[in-house]
This record gives sequence, C-alpha cells and structure tokens, in this order.
Amino acid sequence: MAVTATLTRLKPVVSNSIRIESQSSGSVLQLVAAISGIYISFLTWAVLQERISTSPYGPDNRVFRASLVINTIQSFCAALVGYIYARYTSSSNKQSSAIFPNRKAVFQYALVAATSSLASPFGYASLKHIDYLTLLLGKSCKLLPVMALHVFIFRKKYAWSKYLVVFAVTLGVSLFTLYHPSAGKKAAQAPSSSSFYGLLLLSINLLFDGLTNSTQDHIFHTQPTITGPKMMCGINVIATLLTSAFLVTPFSRQLQDSLEFFKLYPQVLYDILSFSLCGAIGQVFIFFTLSKFGSLTLVTVTVTRKMMSMLLSVMWFSHKLTVGQWAGVLMVFGGVGGEALMKYFEKKKTVEKNVVDKTK
Repeated sequence: MAVTATLTRLKPVVSNSIRIESQSSGSVLQLVAAISGIYISFLTWAVLQERISTSPYGPDNRVFRASLVINTIQSFCAALVGYIYARYTSSSNKQSSAIFPNRKAVFQYALVAATSSLASPFGYASLKHIDYLTLLLGKSCKLLPVMALHVFIFRKKYAWSKYLVVFAVTLGVSLFTLYHPSAGKKAAQAPSSSSFYGLLLLSINLLFDGLTNSTQDHIFHTQPTITGPKMMCGINVIATLLTSAFLVTPFSRQLQDSLEFFKLYPQVLYDILSFSLCGAIGQVFIFFTLSKFGSLTLVTVTVTRKMMSMLLSVMWFSHKLTVGQWAGVLMVFGGVGGEALMKYFEKKKTVEKNVVDKTK
C-alpha cells in the first residue's frame, strides 16, 4: 500500500523528458538491451509493488503501512542513481552539468516533489476501497488529469480524437470496477468502503499527477540546461528531504513503527530496497531509450509493459477477472494505444512538412 508514489514521482519525469530525444541512432542490439532492461526492471518492480502494498507479512498477517518510509527509501535510491547517470551523461561544463543550476530550479523541483508527495497518500488510501489491479489500470490513464487541468484551468481545446480516447479510457475503468467479482466479498470485509469512494481517491491522486506533469513541462520549457536525469536526481533529493523531515516530527509515528516492523519481518525491508532499486534502474533504461530511439519507441514499450504488468499480476497473485473486466482492460489500453498511434501520425506529418519546407 505504500509504494504507488513511484508512479507519481518517476513516471511523469520520464514522460515529459521528450526534449532529450534525438534521432534514432541506436543499434538493434542496443534496442534489445533497452527493451529488456525496461521489461525486467519494471515487471519485477510491479510484482514487488503489489507485494508490499497488499500482501501480509509474518504469521499474524500484518501489512506494512508506513508509506512515507517507502517513499523516502525509494526517492533516496532514485536520487542516487539519477545523480550517477546525470554525471555520466553530462558535459564537463560545470554550469551545464549542475543538478541545481539556479534558485528557480530549486523552487520548481520543490514544487514537483511536493505535488508528487501529496499524490501518494490518496493512492494508498484508495487501496482500502479498490484492489491493486483497478489502481494499476487507473494509473495508466495519465491523459485524463492532464487534459482536465488544461481544459478547465488553461482553457485549452483538444481535437475530438483526444476526447474519444478519454471516453474509452473512462468507460474501460468503469467496466473494470463495475464487473469486479469480489465487490461483495470486499464490502462484507469492510462495510464502510465503496468502489466509488476508492475511485474518487484515485482521481485526486491522478489530479496531483497531472499537476506534477504540467509543472515538469514548464521546467523543461524554461530551463534548457535541465535534462531528464538531472530532474530525476533533483526532484528526488528534495522529496527525500521533505519526507525525512516529516518522519522525525511528532506528527508521525511511521519511522518508529517501520523500524519495529523491520525488526520483526526483515523480508519487507529487502522487498522495499529491491523495489526502489528496480524503479531507479528502470528509469535509466527509459532515458537511454529516449536518447537513442525517441519517444515513439518508448511509448510503445511502456504501453505494452503496462499490459504485461497487469497480466503478470493476474498470474502471480491468482487474480480472477470476469469477461466484463477484460473488456474494460482492452478499452483502456486500446485508448492509450490509440493515443500513441495518433502521436505517431502527428509527428510523422510534422516531419514530412519540415522536409517539404526545406526542399522549397
């Protein structure tokens, strides 16, 4: 229950670092290595995520609930790996290689770290009312909060095809929840819970995700020296400081409770460290794929990886899905895949137009 923050903190960093994209210059061997790295890292990451979030530990079946401790360990690992990768890929120029190039960057990093940290508690809370598969499916719909923010706040208009994608994704998530086979059993176990309330909490989580995305877009447009690896490091450094500071305040007992839990069940600590390391290494492969093969290749890999994560979750944890739920899954990933296809044609059209303009 205490690990979905990674989906908030890391993924938007990747999805918005298109600016580091170059022409497809990698070899077939590099492509195979990149795809294999993404799949191995994030499929393992997904299994560990569900295990830590939902599976009980020990003979008394206790579930680890210290979400801030998970976030702190995860952000520390991501900051460390991000720093190493940023140093490896940056130039020798001190100014251009700086993780925090100016005060404005520090403020912007802090804003992203704050929104991503605020998103995670709502994701954890939603798992008390919906299952992990519903959460995973909903987290695949990052287009929804981004569009909502731009439509209602920035008054931006989208093509009809974008709204069609949103409709398909929304309907798919609704079908998945509506045809949940264990809804009655879960209600019996927790009478006060409801799927609607869980989806509401998940929607708030996605809204903060959208704020994170929008802020990162702004950083990339206003700070030309900041790359994806630098942002990954900078945001996670500040996130580690923020969560660590809260853990030592009198308002939280998560640090003390987690230390007692680690002493009783050390396996959970190994799971958390493995989870954090897989997520951080996975980001390196994502940035490598972006720089060598471009965003279209990355979108294809990430969409299929999310589908594989769901299938792996179904098989690994013996989930049972109804026909209606499978229909919902297909609608969601059909919508996400359709959006990726539209981006492909839009970019192809832009490239062709640029070629024509140059030949004039």
